[in-house]
Amino acid sequence: MTQHHFVACTHARHAQAIVDIFNEAIVTSTALYDYQPRTLQSMAPWFATKQHNNFPVIGVEDEGGTLLAFGSYGTFRAYPAFKYTVKHSVYVHQDHRGQGLGLAVMQALIAAARKQQMHAMVGAIDAANASSIALHTRLGFAQVGTMPQVGFKFGRWLDLALYQLLLATPEYPVDG
Repeated sequence: MTQHHFVACTHARHAQAIVDIFNEAIVTSTALYDYQPRTLQSMAPWFATKQHNNFPVIGVEDEGGTLLAFGSYGTFRAYPAFKYTVKHSVYVHQDHRGQGLGLAVMQALIAAARKQQMHAMVGAIDAANASSIALHTRLGFAQVGTMPQVGFKFGRWLDLALYQLLLATPEYPVDG
């Protein structure tokens, strides 16, 4: 049986694997509403933003160091009052889906959000993505809205479903 372990992803070690996973999702699915594959160079500012804001990039590697899945969260909206809310995403390499890796990464992200005193996690999911919706529902996320026809990809309109998990943190929220 293959052994997996969590890692804190870095640009130096994981940028190529992450961009490869992103690009497969871009060209084959509606998991990302991008049209064009990302470049390896685009990963430097992506990682820099994560690091600057102290947002985790959590990966799962096999025993050989191959990245199988990763997830992260970031700013939900760029206004101060949203400082306790993050928007997350999780991606699993196409050859490793259905093995519980998405669940494991999501659980690690939820734990990280609690530790960082976040209050709400938001997932923006293509409404036709039944597996992602099932995963979020299993973890206690509630559907809080659907935005009909806000995306257009592969010649059709896409509905975006919003799923939210409220955390019992922070203990003492503050304005400002």
